[in-house]
Amino acid sequence: MNTSQVLIVGAGPTGLMLALRLARHGVAFRIIDSNSGPGEASRAMAVHARTLEFYQQMGFADQLVALGIPIKAMHVHEAGRELVSLPLGEIGAGLSPYPFVLSLPQDEHELFLVAKLALAHVEVEWNTTLESWVQTASEVQATLVKNGKRQHGVFDYLCGCDGGRSTVRNIAGIEFAGGTYDHRYYVADAEVAGGNTDLHAHLGANAFALMLPVRTSGMQRLIGILPDRPDGEPAPVFDDVRAEVEALLEIQVGQVNWFSTYRVHHRVAAQFRQRRCFLLGDAAHVHSPVGGQGMNTGIGDAVNLAWKLAKKLHGQASDALLDTYEAERMVFARTLVATTDRAFQAIVSQGAGGRLLRRWLVPRALPFLSGFEGARRLLFRTVSQIQIRYQDSALSGGQAEALRGGDRLPWFFDGTHDNYTALRSMDWQLHIYGEPAPALLAEARALQLPVHCYPFNVAARLAGLGRDCAYLVRPDGHIALAMQMQAAGALRALALRLGLDFGQ
Repeated sequence: MNTSQVLIVGAGPTGLMLALRLARHGVAFRIIDSNSGPGEASRAMAVHARTLEFYQQMGFADQLVALGIPIKAMHVHEAGRELVSLPLGEIGAGLSPYPFVLSLPQDEHELFLVAKLALAHVEVEWNTTLESWVQTASEVQATLVKNGKRQHGVFDYLCGCDGGRSTVRNIAGIEFAGGTYDHRYYVADAEVAGGNTDLHAHLGANAFALMLPVRTSGMQRLIGILPDRPDGEPAPVFDDVRAEVEALLEIQVGQVNWFSTYRVHHRVAAQFRQRRCFLLGDAAHVHSPVGGQGMNTGIGDAVNLAWKLAKKLHGQASDALLDTYEAERMVFARTLVATTDRAFQAIVSQGAGGRLLRRWLVPRALPFLSGFEGARRLLFRTVSQIQIRYQDSALSGGQAEALRGGDRLPWFFDGTHDNYTALRSMDWQLHIYGEPAPALLAEARALQLPVHCYPFNVAARLAGLGRDCAYLVRPDGHIALAMQMQAAGALRALALRLGLDFGQ
């Protein structure tokens, strides 16, 4: 019988992040993938601030940043003219230790994560597929095919991180409702004369095109709409779109290292949890590439689920804690799919509304809004995913100043104190900004809950933290309880309701 507690199917960024977090939490698992090794195509590129904050918890964010390219600016074009140039740089300064958008190709990203997993003495089992699985009240029984040989394993939980065509989801019979956009798209990594460190977007009816730096070697990612092709024609190659993309973006393309075409879907699974089975990443939700949200959302799924599985498997929580995974992540996924769908349809629309957006609203509204700090900060909060909150979760409660239970703990750094350093323990902890109340400290000690006290100063106030307020922080850096008055009893009540043991 297999002694692993969790089977992770799929070793893309979502599965690798789940594996890394479970390893850090001391959970036994196997991670399998039907491919022969990590992906060799760049695919997803944008790594957002919230993902880098999760990596900072694990001590390797800065190493990843050094591999990528921070995007300095975004330029929006139509009909050969620049409509707007929006500086990005450190657009989120003061909001996150990583106030930028990082461009890093997915294949390099995956290799980095695989290497980190190897340092934890875990190897991905490549050339291994999930043939079938069934679950009972107490276990998951899975049949795997590894290098052509069938084997059987028994696990406590099964995690499907196996993409939009998920075998885990299909065997579970979970509906994956949504649709497919009409157009077919191309993606290429190519050398472009003159180089580029910015994001360039061409907006036009059926003529959408993007260019951004994808590798430190100078390669550029090119994305666009593939022109309609009659049935029966050979598979398209880059030369079929070369003239159009060079004209749209006013560039000269040299060597093309990779070219592919694909269709864009927008779907959300009807369930993210079916008893002992969980869906994460593209297995649970797929959507348009607007904002580069897909990979980052899958990584967020993995972070949300990992600590909850660990607490349950270590006997430090009831099954109700696992229910909060679907409740928290499905709400965000549905909102994200709807939002990116509307944005994508508007960008490529041939109708009057699309023309109005591209020719009047974008060139006027973006420069105007970029002049306001509040608008820039809102843009960063939304795209970077630091604005994700779980205020309706069974784990969330209370309000202190502007912060509520479920919000991400704001980053606080006053030149001496950095509250994100404490998050590296990846466990429950209590943060107090100002003077701690003796009764609350006594309750925390009784619950074996680590306490971190910080001064309340200008930096704390600007971060949105309240004077003498206390915040119970989850292992993923979100606030569970926000306590304006530091009242004793709330910590114990939450622990009793979800069967939580805060001790490490």
